[in-house]
Amino acid sequence: MINNAGLGGTADILDMTDEEWLRVIDITLTGTFRCVRAAGTRMRDAGRGGVIVNNASVIGWRAREGQAHYAAAKAGVMALTRCSALDLAPHGIRVNAVSPSPAMHPFLAKVTSDELLAELKGREAFGRAAEPWEIANVMVFPASDYASYMTGETVSVSSQHA
Repeated sequence: MINNAGLGGTADILDMTDEEWLRVIDITLTGTFRCVRAAGTRMRDAGRGGVIVNNASVIGWRAREGQAHYAAAKAGVMALTRCSALDLAPHGIRVNAVSPSPAMHPFLAKVTSDELLAELKGREAFGRAAEPWEIANVMVFPASDYASYMTGETVSVSSQHA
């Protein structure tokens, strides 16, 4: 199961409302938890093991102004990945995460200002955002049998230099 629950937003910590904080945490972290729990239950009950790959973000490791709620949620996804990996390993279920830099896709362009997109691209070593297929290719690895001994890990897909 590829778990891509997430919602961003930009708000300075001093101006962020409880509602903004809770909405991002609920969708991004609690949504990931609910998906892991549902998939893990089905996989356990089927008795054939399985693989769960959570979508985290480099923002879970790196600070970015206006992103406290999103960063906290994505760092939580990484911790959830590590803990659920231990809980599900006895059932033959592997849980890993991929932590990408921004990938250019229509939704990101729709909800992000041109100025912020330019800034994000400028922070990347290649001077551009990743293409969705570049992230997807890395997500295939922890889902594959090539990663049969890997669980509880977060793989970074990033060209960030700043």
